[in-house]
Amino acid sequence: MDLTEIFSLSFWKIRNKDIKLDVPELLFLGSCLVTAFVTLFFIGFVFHTAMPIFQKEGLLNFILGTEWNYKSGVYGIRIFIIGTIIMTLITLILAVPVSIFTAIFLSEFAPLKVVSVFRPLIELLVGIPSVVYGIFGLKVLEDIFQNNLDPFLNSISPMLPFFRDFSPERGTGVLLASTVLAIMILPTIISLSEDAMRSVPSEYREASIALGATKWETIRGVVLPTSRGGILSAIILGTMRAMGETMAIVMLLGNTARVPRSLLDTGYAMTSKILNDIGYYVSMDEPRSALFGIAAVLFAIEIIFVGLAKLAGGRT
Repeated sequence: MDLTEIFSLSFWKIRNKDIKLDVPELLFLGSCLVTAFVTLFFIGFVFHTAMPIFQKEGLLNFILGTEWNYKSGVYGIRIFIIGTIIMTLITLILAVPVSIFTAIFLSEFAPLKVVSVFRPLIELLVGIPSVVYGIFGLKVLEDIFQNNLDPFLNSISPMLPFFRDFSPERGTGVLLASTVLAIMILPTIISLSEDAMRSVPSEYREASIALGATKWETIRGVVLPTSRGGILSAIILGTMRAMGETMAIVMLLGNTARVPRSLLDTGYAMTSKILNDIGYYVSMDEPRSALFGIAAVLFAIEIIFVGLAKLAGGRT
């Protein structure tokens, strides 16, 4: 019996005046109530704090506006939204194929000894603080991007304009930040995708092979479709982490308040704006409300992404 069933059964007993709940039921019910309260309180606090700026600017003007000026009291976050979405999409393009292929190798091809070595190493990446990833990007990857990758990509920009380098500070930008983010979300997607693939009953694989399918045909036609829900959930969680990441993005994205003109250009993410400004304006009512407005919109965007992903998963 899961927590949802325990929660429903407990309230059924209370509603029917059968309130003799045993200790485990009371413990689980209390845990459910505490979790629900904390979640609702957090959501309510964010949106309550953001409400004054929504009322002042109007929700659409706040989302679609391009000017953010504390002195004139004008707040628009379209630039920050676009920067976050572009960075997240590039991160997923870099991370998802590598993650899925690695999960396929670990679940379908690798011997147990190899899995026992590689999986702990992959999961170890989860425990590394984001600021360490940021330092790694600044001290290691930035030099590689600045001296090698960016000049090469810029040289082919006449054929691929989205690789043109507009940034005077060559090295930092969308591609560098997305590369580090891709490394950060790899263990999440790999681990959950591998678990989803391993949960496919072995009888499915044996039946496919017995019908004459090859190993790859079995993976493509049986394992991946069957584990689709788990893989999609893994990608969603990776997307949420990429959108909500702060420290590494502040250090690597460039924090330039404009829409990135290419993958090598700098930009500004929603989380970066909150972190950079909250220390200065947390004591001022309107600026604080505006920064919490960014958090509320980011939270809403993540809910929409989750809903769209579930909808797409239900139709396929």
